[in-house]
Amino acid sequence: MESWRQHPLVFWAFLLPGALWLVLFFLAPLSLIWAFSFGERTGVVDIAITGTFSNYIEAFDPLYLKIFWKSLWIAATATALALIIGFPVALAISFAPPRLKPILLLLVILPFWTNLLIRTYAMIAVLRTRGYVNFGLEAVWDSVSAVTDMVGIGALPRYQPVALLYNDAAVVIGIVYVYLPFMVLPLYASLERLDRSYLEASLDLGAGQFRTIASIVIPLALPGIISGIILVFIPALGMFLIPDLLGGPDSQMIGNVIERQFKAANNWPLGAAMSFLLLYLTFIALALRSYWDRDDA
Repeated sequence: MESWRQHPLVFWAFLLPGALWLVLFFLAPLSLIWAFSFGERTGVVDIAITGTFSNYIEAFDPLYLKIFWKSLWIAATATALALIIGFPVALAISFAPPRLKPILLLLVILPFWTNLLIRTYAMIAVLRTRGYVNFGLEAVWDSVSAVTDMVGIGALPRYQPVALLYNDAAVVIGIVYVYLPFMVLPLYASLERLDRSYLEASLDLGAGQFRTIASIVIPLALPGIISGIILVFIPALGMFLIPDLLGGPDSQMIGNVIERQFKAANNWPLGAAMSFLLLYLTFIALALRSYWDRDDA
């Protein structure tokens, strides 16, 4: 392959449009918000960049820290559930017949074809008091009640719908539902490259299926596991739409606080400081990921 130095004009012709777009519509707005995090409000819409760290200090207020730690817990729980659900799915797809793999992968990415807002409202229809989950539980309850009445035990009390909506559990379920493909795809990429001879050797040496998965598959799939965790945990930590629609008053996350600072409270400097604290956490996570990759290499 020829070096790009032999054809610099072609190289810059391909590089400049994307670089210009990235600078104008990503780096420049991000730099502006970063500057706001060191500013103070001087009016309703006016912000003076004074170099103050008061916004970062205010972001560590105990009230905000409590919401932040709760956001960490919700995001970590959703990420763990996505890993538990996504790993068997990715493993099944990687071992599926070649003609079925494209179909199964299409089913995984199919939710991306629908807007996030529509998918979240669909989850409301599933979890609400008169939703599909409660309809299913009620049908099972009525069937069991009919059986107990038939054998002479007596009918069960009337089914009471389970409160599945407007709580922390609903937020976790919504995050898992939305971000599960982000866990499945990197896991599948790692499992697809797995050398099957290791599995055969493990089984031939007497290890069972679960022992082989625990001792061979999971360690070799660790890069995909780490990538999936990062891809799910980071956006889940800053999520504000799902807690706003599926969560109750006590289920608000740090993303909802940031959204209110930019809109209802009109306190852009504080919202910018909170946003960049999350961004710094993202940089740390990506740096740790690069460090682990370097050690593996």
